Amino acid sequence: MQTRVKVNKRQILALLGRKAFCRATHVCHPIQLFVRASNAEETRMNVRYRVELSQTERAELTAIVSGGKHAARKLKRAQILLAADAGASDDDIATSVAVGGSTVYRTKQRFVLGNLEAALSEQPRPGAGRKLSGKEEALLVATACSKPPQGRARWTLELLAGAMVSLTEHVSLSRETVRRRLAENDLKPWRKDMWCIPQVDAEYVARMEDVLDLYAEEPNPKRPVVCFDESPTQLIGEMRQPIPAAPGQLERFDCEYKRNGTANLFIFLDVHRPWRKVKVTERRSAEDYAHCMREVVDVHCPDAERVRVVQDNLSTHSAGALYQAFPPAEARRILRRLEFHYTPKHASWLNMVEIEIGVLRGQCLDRRIDSNEQLEAEIAAWERQRNASGARIKWMFTIDKARAKMGRAYPQPASLRQG
Repeated sequence: MQTRVKVNKRQILALLGRKAFCRATHVCHPIQLFVRASNAEETRMNVRYRVELSQTERAELTAIVSGGKHAARKLKRAQILLAADAGASDDDIATSVAVGGSTVYRTKQRFVLGNLEAALSEQPRPGAGRKLSGKEEALLVATACSKPPQGRARWTLELLAGAMVSLTEHVSLSRETVRRRLAENDLKPWRKDMWCIPQVDAEYVARMEDVLDLYAEEPNPKRPVVCFDESPTQLIGEMRQPIPAAPGQLERFDCEYKRNGTANLFIFLDVHRPWRKVKVTERRSAEDYAHCMREVVDVHCPDAERVRVVQDNLSTHSAGALYQAFPPAEARRILRRLEFHYTPKHASWLNMVEIEIGVLRGQCLDRRIDSNEQLEAEIAAWERQRNASGARIKWMFTIDKARAKMGRAYPQPASLRQG
């Protein structure tokens, strides 16, 4: 039904808020409204469409704008319809929703002449159709997920385009067509992701929760928790003297460098107090590890009854290493004051000292250091400053979070499997 009436532009309602959309109750069907042009200004208004939503339509649109994941265009169209239903003018709607007046007009037109689905959905756009059919797109996806041609490490857009030409009747296929179809399927065959947890078994869970229990304990000076690990580093010297920075000019250094060998860093970190220690050695042998453990109990924690050491599963990290380095009586004396706790295999991220190693590399070692002497001096200065600042690692991962996030990967007891 079409109704011709005159409209006073000064009486158009202001844009209402979302709550007003919900309070409004329009149960009539939408009517097309034509405006009779009485002067040159009103001639530009042309045809106006009045939107009157049913209770069901209003509830559906309110749900769209209230939350969930929707396309930006669909969200704006829903806002336009709700505002029009509340009586807002086209100009106010366009300003509030940040769209053009023609978008408001077309959205209302599609609703009045069609239905809610027509107003919210995309209309067919001009231009050429999709070059690949549904079966050809499936073939492209399958090809991208397959092994690359012999002699190539990975698929590229050009390789995939060539493969599709040979597998289909297409004479040519652009890399952009391939890129768009892969993007729609969230495929990037030139990228790889490395996983670090091959299997969460009972042993993995037991070691993980053992370490997390230690981190959650209250500080106890008689039973400190010390995380331990090692990290290699290169000694790099300059071939030419770097040019210092100046106003308007970055520091410059030559691309050539001189490799002066490697060094090893043993890093200790107290979980419950702001203390860390870095020891520079030439190697990371079992004997070096044993001397580190003796320093922990005799030098760094002399008053502790037992030092609990969190470490990874490197072959040298064992009680046997102390018997290789010291007489049996000395090795046993040290071991009586040590308690080893191992992280799960492929889970060195559970060792808190890994974070401290990242800080050390970013703050101190991210440059060229050419000798052991300079390395020791620079690390000692960094260590003093960081200890004096009271810096600590704030560990957030707990047993409760582990069970919540990895619960489905936890092994099930036999009684539950049988049930």
